Amino acid sequence: MTQTSNRLFDELAKMMTDAAGAAQGAQREVETLMRAQGEKFLREMDVVSREDFEAVRAMAEKARAENERLEARIAALEAQFQKLGGAV
Repeated sequence: MTQTSNRLFDELAKMMTDAAGAAQGAQREVETLMRAQGEKFLREMDVVSREDFEAVRAMAEKARAENERLEARIAALEAQFQKLGGAV
């Protein structure tokens, strides 16, 4: 009877291990499917990636700084022109 019990427990343990492995495989499959569906949804919604957003943001910051620099230069040139008797 002990040998039968051990064999039964061994079979039960093997079935539990196989079931756990199948569950992990199913979980990975569901995660992959959900990730693919999420990416498809975002592509269809025309949502930009974080990388693209950061690149455009950096370009906008650079353009803003250049604009401020040019505004200051124009103001200085206008002031010089005023000193020389010109009308602005």
